[in-house]
Amino acid sequence: MHDVPATAQSATPAAPGLIDPFGRQITYLRVSVTDRCDLRCTYCLPKGFKGFEEPANWLRHDEMARLVGLFVELGISKVRLTGGEPLLRRGLADLTGRLSALPGLRDLSLSSNGTQLAQHAAALKQAGVRRLNISLDSLDPACFARITGRDCLASVLDGLMAAKAVGLTPIKLNMVVQPEVNQHEVEHLLTFALAQGFVLRLIEPMPMGDTGRATTTLNLSRLGAELARQHGLMPLLDAQDSGPARYWTTGDNRACFGVITPMSQHFCERCNRVRLGVDGTLYLCLGQEDQVPLGRWLREGASDDELVARIRAAIARKPERHDFQQQPGKIIRFMSQTGG
Repeated sequence: MHDVPATAQSATPAAPGLIDPFGRQITYLRVSVTDRCDLRCTYCLPKGFKGFEEPANWLRHDEMARLVGLFVELGISKVRLTGGEPLLRRGLADLTGRLSALPGLRDLSLSSNGTQLAQHAAALKQAGVRRLNISLDSLDPACFARITGRDCLASVLDGLMAAKAVGLTPIKLNMVVQPEVNQHEVEHLLTFALAQGFVLRLIEPMPMGDTGRATTTLNLSRLGAELARQHGLMPLLDAQDSGPARYWTTGDNRACFGVITPMSQHFCERCNRVRLGVDGTLYLCLGQEDQVPLGRWLREGASDDELVARIRAAIARKPERHDFQQQPGKIIRFMSQTGG
């Protein structure tokens, strides 16, 4: 336990909450339950990728619940379970049940590619998951297969309908927009989302790993505004917990369409999140290398007070912003290794 930073604060601080050096309150934790995925989306993982974390290094459910519980005690109120593909992790409903019972956690959500969702939607809802983000880059089976490496669009759509049927809401569809690949489908996906009561979010890919850097992008700020105008949508000005997205509404004050623009219009000044990898590594920023081995310290026998001190010391050095524009080759890890 010799590597505790000298600047670590007391485990019983005078002021509650996690505040970074730039005055941002950290209230959102994204937790990777596995770095494995059953798809190989072109902007995320290369075909034949073998560099996954060894399962022996994955945090067990009790270890994960312990760490998340400490974050919640420190003021984290939102937790999102991610991957890889989280529904590949065995016993996920048990873990979600443990987390949803944590006092102070008001929002437990899940990101998924949807391939396994039909068989798990009801159990997730019962275990306390409130809402979903589903990756959906195309409604054309051939285009979907080219992007993801699998012909399984029908399974994803079945999963979406199962989730809608059990009352998981809102369901957000995340579309990574690529010129000359699926840009022509944006209008179709927006029409589909509006008809089904889903929220479509267009996302600019980030240059993470070789696959991310090889993915071309376009300015979604302009595209989003133009689509909103065409559909008669209005900016959602008072969106709570909107995170990095900028949203539009049909007039009922609920988001129905949004854009996430880390490249053309970054949102670092209001970042309120950190990420926990499947091995317990705490990542402070997607676009920086700063990371803290909480999982290793936990397995070496760190007490709760020691882990709390290290979490606080980590937040005290959270970077101000990413460097994707200035140093696009800086981050060699793939998105699935960070936790989405």
